[in-house]
Amino acid sequence: MRQLPIAKTELQKIVEGNFLYVDKTKFIKDLVDANHEYYFLSRPRRFGKSLLVDTLRAAFAGEKELFKGLYLENNWDWSVKYPVITISFGSGTVENRKELKLKIQEILDDFSEKFEIELKPKTLSGKFKKLIEKLNQKYNQKVVVLIDEYDKPLLDNITKENVATIRDELSSFYSVLKQASKYLKFVLLTGVSKFSKTSIFSKLNNLTDISLTEKYADICGITQHDLETVFADYLKDVDLQKVKQWYDGYNFRGSDLYNPYDVLMFLWEKRYKPYWFQTGTPTFLLELIKERKFYIPNLEKVKIFESQLEEFEINNIDLEVLLFQAGYLTIKNRYEFDDNFIYELKIPNKEVKKGLTDYLLRMFYASQVTANERTEISEKIYFAIVEGRPQELNHIFKSFFASIPHDWYRKNDIANFEGFYCSVIYTFFTALGFTVIGEDVTNKGKIDLTILSKETIFIIEFKMKTNPKNALQQIKDMKYFEKYVAENKTIFLIGIEFDEEVKNISEFEVEKVGNLAL
Repeated sequence: MRQLPIAKTELQKIVEGNFLYVDKTKFIKDLVDANHEYYFLSRPRRFGKSLLVDTLRAAFAGEKELFKGLYLENNWDWSVKYPVITISFGSGTVENRKELKLKIQEILDDFSEKFEIELKPKTLSGKFKKLIEKLNQKYNQKVVVLIDEYDKPLLDNITKENVATIRDELSSFYSVLKQASKYLKFVLLTGVSKFSKTSIFSKLNNLTDISLTEKYADICGITQHDLETVFADYLKDVDLQKVKQWYDGYNFRGSDLYNPYDVLMFLWEKRYKPYWFQTGTPTFLLELIKERKFYIPNLEKVKIFESQLEEFEINNIDLEVLLFQAGYLTIKNRYEFDDNFIYELKIPNKEVKKGLTDYLLRMFYASQVTANERTEISEKIYFAIVEGRPQELNHIFKSFFASIPHDWYRKNDIANFEGFYCSVIYTFFTALGFTVIGEDVTNKGKIDLTILSKETIFIIEFKMKTNPKNALQQIKDMKYFEKYVAENKTIFLIGIEFDEEVKNISEFEVEKVGNLAL
């Protein structure tokens, strides 16, 4: 049985080691035939970008032996070989402009040695341009340039003051690609984020962005068909529906896709875990969620214009765009609106939702509670839901809000925001794997929060103490519960009132509906 290509990003290692490989080479043929020459592709981390780059390298370098049995074997001109420059910023961390310049210098030195080309210019951009020119002259062929993780030095420093200097250095370096256009055959830049043309791409404005192009939507990632055919030998006794629930759901205007890393790790371990999420979550991203008082349930219903979704400014970070580009949100729907397109976004799958809410929950705890105490609290909440003991939630959440450091409130006014309290409670329930619906739509209005388990349904309405309306009475008056009467489960109505002065729950009212309307 062929092995799983875990952590394999080089085509040669996959082929020679007889590892499984999902054939994406038709996309390479389509890209080259389109004759756009300069391409940009944005995808979340560990989504197969590096393997795509290396497959392109092997094709242009004429390594036909690696493509036996693949689409490109009989659909490529193997008589022509091109000199290829492959640059990756994926490894290590660059902390300032000096380190970035040193890293670029080392990359150029390696190519100078590999191709036996002397690079005399003093500037890095000058050396890069000279490398391209001399390769063209030496091999009498146009040059292919492939840059992987082009944005990592920026993302490593995005919350630091020095990010502008790093942006300027990269912008100068990448501008060579336009200056040297007559020597180039094909250029591809890949990364997680697309920064606006006014920042890093100000001097490289001839890129064709295929990130949300329908034709190339599946260029990275694993489709359902890929999973069930390429990995068929590993799917015995596997619940495909559960795998789909956990790891499928990414969409870039094509098929629903699995993150390759998740698929490989799950098939190797046969355990449901947030593999991708655990490989590295940018802390600054989750800190932004807290600082901007983002209403967490709204992650399920983000709407954004296409023009906003495709890029963002370094000095004006749009949280929803960053969450999309980083892989925490994905496309749910797209529709036309006034000569523009609006995208509806969603959390891709259970892994991302669980990983995100687990992380946020730890952040909300703010190190005030031990790991053992967190586990005990989670167990109490879980059994209070499945066994229908809602009053126990009152004590648990009161204790939790009492543990939040006073500094949180001193530095901002979150105590006045109903959405903050709702977000915290939403995070608790979602992290435990329950189906949680924020602003659940009914024919009478919206339920603040609905929690669904196999045994019970909890319908929750939140109010601040300053609001004269009674939370529980609103649920009954609007008959929100009628939406779920047919579920044949025990329904609990919960009204929660928060007091911004004491920064805690002041009223917690419960009423049981059962299977019949009141």
